Amino acid sequence: MELRQLRYFVAVATELNFGRAAERLRIAGPSLSQQIKALERDLGVRLFDRDRRSVTLTECGESLLPRVRALLEQADELRRSAAGIAAREPVRLGYVNWRPADLLDRVAGVAHLHVDTWVLPSHAQLGRVADGRIDLAICWAQAADLAEHGLEAHLLGADRLHAIGTGTADVPAKDVVVLVDADTASWASWNVYAEEFARATGAEVVRTSDGGVTGPAFFDHVRRLRRPVLNCPKGQTAPVPADLARRAVVDPAPYWTWSLVSRRDETRAPVRATIAALTRDVGSPELGWLPASDPHAALTSGPRPAAGRSPS
Repeated sequence: MELRQLRYFVAVATELNFGRAAERLRIAGPSLSQQIKALERDLGVRLFDRDRRSVTLTECGESLLPRVRALLEQADELRRSAAGIAAREPVRLGYVNWRPADLLDRVAGVAHLHVDTWVLPSHAQLGRVADGRIDLAICWAQAADLAEHGLEAHLLGADRLHAIGTGTADVPAKDVVVLVDADTASWASWNVYAEEFARATGAEVVRTSDGGVTGPAFFDHVRRLRRPVLNCPKGQTAPVPADLARRAVVDPAPYWTWSLVSRRDETRAPVRATIAALTRDVGSPELGWLPASDPHAALTSGPRPAAGRSPS
């Protein structure tokens, strides 16, 4: 005996017509008849007297109908209670170094969002989503890593990356330097991006071991190299020293995407609702250059402004 069969019984008892009940339930008439017969077998009683002209409840059917309705109401109340409990459970989100300024406003009334203050690199946040330590992460992702760990990525925003150097004129991508750091625990995602950018554009790779992908050491590298150096997302909003300047990179313009990553088999309503609330107004912006490994690479079509943070 299944709750579904009990609902079918109530529908037929209300309509006293199998055709109308089937239409109300949006199932085929023969299927409804078979399910009622199966319910009668399970209960060991006949619920309806039926002939070609009419359907009536038997004495047993009349007796059981109010009890079945009460049972179904209890089942519905149980579902409502479970949904309420689930909605109160926090949705755990981690991020790298950027998140929407209105993050909490977007999910207000949708879910209880707990933002993890433990800022970690993208590959580390991906691992935490995969093993269940957090539910969502805002990070950079590669399609292969998503497939390997059973994850999916929703575009949340994108940054147009610029270079730091002397002068203010636009600089072709082939004339830019990209820094790749030996500390792969901290810079694994950036290193992958930088090396793919260099292969695609002819930019020069300079390998470092001092953490100078960002911070004061980054500006020291720019001065030493005397060439424009591509700025990583972590340094996008850092103040630029007076002797240096931001320069737009063109032909092509590089973009860095921010994904909202979740488990592909995630079914919890608060998590799915959070994903929908955070990505509702993102749309499908047209971006400049993206690595082929980027899950949003199909959006590459030209150097237009992207969703998320405005290019600096």
